[in-house]
Amino acid sequence: MKLFVGLGNPGAKYSQNRHNIGFMAVDRIAQDHGFAPWKSKFQGQITEGRLGHEKVMMLKPETFMNLSGQSVGEAMRFYKLDSTDITVFHDEIDLAPAKTKCKSGGGHAGHNGLRSIHQHIGPHYDRVRLGVGHPGHKDKVPSYVLNDFAKAEQDWLDDVLRGVSDGAPYLAEGDSAKFLNAVALRVAPARSSTSKPKPAPKAEPAPEPEDTRNPLQKLMDRFN
Repeated sequence: MKLFVGLGNPGAKYSQNRHNIGFMAVDRIAQDHGFAPWKSKFQGQITEGRLGHEKVMMLKPETFMNLSGQSVGEAMRFYKLDSTDITVFHDEIDLAPAKTKCKSGGGHAGHNGLRSIHQHIGPHYDRVRLGVGHPGHKDKVPSYVLNDFAKAEQDWLDDVLRGVSDGAPYLAEGDSAKFLNAVALRVAPARSSTSKPKPAPKAEPAPEPEDTRNPLQKLMDRFN
């Protein structure tokens, strides 16, 4: 069994924030793959379903971002999971908007949700890093991630979430390459060739007819 965790803050006030893209990701997976209704448990909202051949639980901690680890740790212990069975979906300011990467283990890079999870279950879990872009200065980061996605960002955001949902069965089976390919196909779909067909080769000019006149006739024709 796998546990997918989406990070965000609870309540309508935060629902469209960049910081809540993790919530958005697991919501889309649950909706598209016919998961059970969400219910309150483990200081959060949880649902269950299947992705491919894997049983998957999905969790949205409602402890607010900075205490996410409390909820994740409680769920992990209840289901007797190892931290390596857990995948966390979160916003990533160090990636350009619409860019998605996977990571196993490592540091939390200052992300408060990941910092809390580190404290409760350690660093050995998987992450799906969902790029939201950087405001340009570190002092602007808190207000930037706690603001809603702009209208101009809605198209790529929808593509990313659809791609995450498309690739979720691969992710559950541990194939991050196929998962990322599914996301890429939504964000930058393959296009049919727009190159123009090569022009047909030009016909060779017909050869000049052979001149059968004798030298005297040629000379006379020049003066006619």
